[in-house]
Order: sequence, then C-alpha cells, then structure tokens
Amino acid sequence: MSELSSVITNGFINSYRDFGKRVRALSEKLSEQEFWTKPFPYGNSVGHLALHIIGNLNYYIGAQIARTGYVRDRDREFTEAAPPPKEDVLRQLDEVVELVVKTLEAQTADSWGAEYSAIGMESVNDRFRAFLRCAAHFQHHIGQMIYLTNEHTK
Repeated sequence: MSELSSVITNGFINSYRDFGKRVRALSEKLSEQEFWTKPFPYGNSVGHLALHIIGNLNYYIGAQIARTGYVRDRDREFTEAAPPPKEDVLRQLDEVVELVVKTLEAQTADSWGAEYSAIGMESVNDRFRAFLRCAAHFQHHIGQMIYLTNEHTK
C-alpha cells in the first residue's frame, strides 16, 4: 500500500471508529424510551437516526463495495414501529463500523479510484468519494443526535 493510501485508510478508520464511539456515548445518556422518542413533533429519534446510519453504511459500503448482499429498507429506518432494544442497535452500529473498517483495510492505492455506482449517490463515481460521503453523512447525523440528546437531558 502506498504511503498516501495508508494515510487515507487510517484516517477513515479512525474517523469511523470515533463516530461510532460518539453515538454510543450520546446514547448512554438516554433511557430506552428517550432513545426512541422524538423530542419534537418533526424529525427523528436518536434510535431511528442510528438505524439510518446502520442502513446507510450497510448499503453504500457493505453492499456496494464489500458485496455483502445487504438489501436496504430505507423507509423502515425512520418508521420502525417495533424498535429493537437500544443495546441491540448499538451492537449493530459497532458491527457495521467494523465492516467499514475491514472494507477500508482491503483498499489499495489503485482501488480508491475504482468505479462506484449506487442509487442515491449518482454524483459519486469512485470509492474514495463514497467513503468520504458516508463519513460526512455519519458526522451530520451525530450533530443531530447531540441536539436531540440535549433536549432529552435538559
């Protein structure tokens, strides 16, 4: 692996793992009910945002790059009527972050520029940008989770 490829891989790995830890830390402040409750009549709960991140990473990185065969039900990520226990969701988040890590570790200097195509990411045409877009998306939803957690813990 070239030095630049190694820097990119390690940077992404550190970011994705940090994001997962941040979601876990925010979630620990919430009861099971608060995790699934929307503090506003609009928007989402922390739990549904976590399900959305899990679905996003499983689809865009798992299915499209690692070829896991994951089939996404995006609408259900936001509307799950029978949500699983908070700890199960956090375990699933840990698992998908490690899937992303393994997929990152499999990248080579040549594969960063490999063709990438997925519904919902039409403007992304290589693997580097797919990992970058998913990291930015993850970070965006952590910002929302911070706001929601603050509302629950006032």
